[in-house]
Amino acid sequence: MSLLWHRGSALSEQKVADALAEAAVSRVVSGMTIGLGAGATAARGVRALADKVRDEKLAIKCVAASEATEAIARELGLEILEFALVEELDLLIDGADEVDRTLNVMKGSRGAMTRERMLAWTCRHTVYMVGEQKVSEQIGAKNSLAVAVMAFGLASIRSALRDHGLNGVCRREMNGDLFVTDNGNLILDLSLRGDEKLPELGAALNDIPGVVDHGLFLSEADEILIESERGAVECLLREEP
Repeated sequence: MSLLWHRGSALSEQKVADALAEAAVSRVVSGMTIGLGAGATAARGVRALADKVRDEKLAIKCVAASEATEAIARELGLEILEFALVEELDLLIDGADEVDRTLNVMKGSRGAMTRERMLAWTCRHTVYMVGEQKVSEQIGAKNSLAVAVMAFGLASIRSALRDHGLNGVCRREMNGDLFVTDNGNLILDLSLRGDEKLPELGAALNDIPGVVDHGLFLSEADEILIESERGAVECLLREEP
């Protein structure tokens, strides 16, 4: 896989505005349907999108990956559609927990990776935003791997994961309650060694009944925007096949 690289701090050195988020929404034009991811970084994109829509008087529609993102988008005046009625998205704006320089992405800290993957699957162009501290040699070096599972088969699923050398814990809320996703699933946070063959690991997880989804996004990213501590933005693009 070959990659195209671009560097630039000129995206916004003279602005107070959010250069990373502005870069993420730079492709937006009237008539588009935009996917909005979950989490704090995705929320930056939502705010930049709302500003762009207002300033340029654009007519767009949006689909949100989480209830929290939907609430922010509606508050900012963006039109939200039910994803059940949408066949295709033009652009996805999302954050990530970790990326590497071959455009592998790790998701799952918000537990919304099932909906986020569905949005990416239907999208013509996907953009993921991260700070440079989230770039690794291989994803999984800095974060556990989130796996969404059905509570109905929790014990048997954990046993199957152990057979693959994967151990972890059920995610909990700050008050000790089990974390439950918007889709009603539990999250297992699994520790990785760092030397896994990621495509094989993803395939193994997909084959376990009761595993709903996981945080390995190995082919979804078309573009990754990396923000330096100075505020410069580096753009990593996947070359067209």
